[in-house]
Amino acid sequence: MSRYGLEQLGFEGMLSSSADRGWSGLSAQLCTTVRKGVIPWRTPQSDIRICVDTHGNESRVTRRAPGVESRIIARRGTVWLSPPGLQEGSIDIADDLTRILHIYLPVRHFSPGNFEINVDPAAVSALSYERAFEDPLLAEIGFAIASELQNETAAGGLLIGALASSLAARLLQKYVTASPAQSFPRHTVQGLDRRRLMRVLDYIEANLEGDLSIERMAAIACLSRFHFARSFRQAVGQSPHRYVSGKRLERAKALLMHGDRPLVDIALSLSFSSQANFTRAFRQATGQAPGQFRQGLESRRPELH
Repeated sequence: MSRYGLEQLGFEGMLSSSADRGWSGLSAQLCTTVRKGVIPWRTPQSDIRICVDTHGNESRVTRRAPGVESRIIARRGTVWLSPPGLQEGSIDIADDLTRILHIYLPVRHFSPGNFEINVDPAAVSALSYERAFEDPLLAEIGFAIASELQNETAAGGLLIGALASSLAARLLQKYVTASPAQSFPRHTVQGLDRRRLMRVLDYIEANLEGDLSIERMAAIACLSRFHFARSFRQAVGQSPHRYVSGKRLERAKALLMHGDRPLVDIALSLSFSSQANFTRAFRQATGQAPGQFRQGLESRRPELH
């Protein structure tokens, strides 16, 4: 989690944090209240800070930095960008804001290995602090991150990895100044060939109770993370996140069917941060809590004679 924590910046009532989720693509915090007034605004040297208003109670927000001053009426979906290394910014909030999502996106996402193009680091650092804008795609990505923070899913870490790549791609597409030679390649990315696809699927099956990251799967497929996600969807008909989520649900059912392994052990083995979050996700997918599912199986088993 960034050292520029919410408690240092005038925010109250943090609703959810990724601190205990083991996410590798980004970190995020969702706070319930941003009190009116002037608060400092800083960004780690290693991260782009992206804020998304996920509620929309409207307030005038003035942002300042050396040589910069801008004003906007914040609404649901309003996005703020702050470049890495910003140390002397501030924001002046006219009325309390609620449910503001703070995303810290590491600048390493803009390395050539992720997009197969060269990105000028200076262009990433020059992301405009004064910009506050409406971008439906960025906002939807933010809403998905906020949803995962509040309701953990079976493959949430993998989903966040994909969303982090999508965030970087969107910023590169629309907000990072690049020369024509650095624009996105126009060739069509084909689906995974059968050999590489089977290698990835075998890896997923072997690691359902271990670490599954978009970075590792992309490396196995010998593709950038961005192109791996697209190619996997073309080949399988599902995103990596949805595929892994379905497979983990199948594994959870199998573990519940055989033996009396504690629910908390099953939850942690399938990369949930707690038994409560596992129970919530399992109930959402099946209509039953894990304990109820296990009891139902036991009641249907024939008695031994």
